[in-house]
Amino acid sequence: MEREPVLVDFALQGGGSHGAFTWGVLDRLLEETWLEIEGVSGTSAGAMNAAVLADGYAAGGRQGAQQALESYWRHVSEAARFSPFKRSPLDKMFGRWSLDSAPGFLFMDIMTRMFSPYQYNPLGGNALAPILAKQIDFERLRASPIKVFITATNVRTGRPRVFRNAEITPEVLMASACLPTLFQAVEIDGEPYWDGGYSGNPTLAPLVSELTSDDTILVPINPLERPGTPKTPSEILNRLNEVSFNSVAVKELYMMAMLQRHASELSGDTEACNWARMRVHIVRNPIMATLGFSSKLNAEWDFLTMLKEEGRKAAQVFLDDHGHDIGKASTVRFEELLQEL
Repeated sequence: MEREPVLVDFALQGGGSHGAFTWGVLDRLLEETWLEIEGVSGTSAGAMNAAVLADGYAAGGRQGAQQALESYWRHVSEAARFSPFKRSPLDKMFGRWSLDSAPGFLFMDIMTRMFSPYQYNPLGGNALAPILAKQIDFERLRASPIKVFITATNVRTGRPRVFRNAEITPEVLMASACLPTLFQAVEIDGEPYWDGGYSGNPTLAPLVSELTSDDTILVPINPLERPGTPKTPSEILNRLNEVSFNSVAVKELYMMAMLQRHASELSGDTEACNWARMRVHIVRNPIMATLGFSSKLNAEWDFLTMLKEEGRKAAQVFLDDHGHDIGKASTVRFEELLQEL
């Protein structure tokens, strides 16, 4: 029995190579023709997935989007063939995806603690630039039926800036993924920008205020919870980044929860009513809690395709458990969120 179409939007977190998990989620959800995608908000790797998805969709519908995503991630992997960030023989022997004992990663870790990218990368090179220029038709993206919202962080003000289809360029996408310890700030309209994860990972506001969809499907990459207490410098830094990169989205979800609780009192406030009406769904990703920061730099094809398959599996579990709720009820339990405050 064919299901009635439901208008949805996607919110895609960033996380380097871990964004291949999101590729898998999108690949599976695109097979559900009753899910009509109105818009996508993305940050960092989520921004890449969002832009590639919308451009591919404009070129060839759902299959075009699937093909574009696979082509993008394949090119990322091919570009990394000569990267110094490769697993050590020891990591491969024990089946670990991390780069924690890889000489290239260890050298980079030391370098970023002692020098800035303005010193060790004075020309400001970024391997993503040629990939984005080749993989995305930015003129076509401007006319895509899917609205795209890309977040980057203004270095001077510390505030997020959200770029929409007509404003998106390779520089915008690189700004959204600009980790300041690895890359020089990306200048756009005379302002320097860093990774959007610091101010919105991803930003939910434009999905609420600029779309008609009432259902947001959030694909997180950075675990909200991670068992144990981090003790090594790399573990501590990794967890700090996860907490930081989750904080804005968590606050927006808390705000939705509060507004839904007081929905009956909001009749005169259109913006608040828009937030209160939202239904939110999360595609869970338990595998991410088993992966550390260094694996975000691992672009081996085997790793990327493993994450893709995990994403497809997670999307299938989500559809089995909550597909019937989309268009009817939020599957994020807002009352549970409020109990944690």
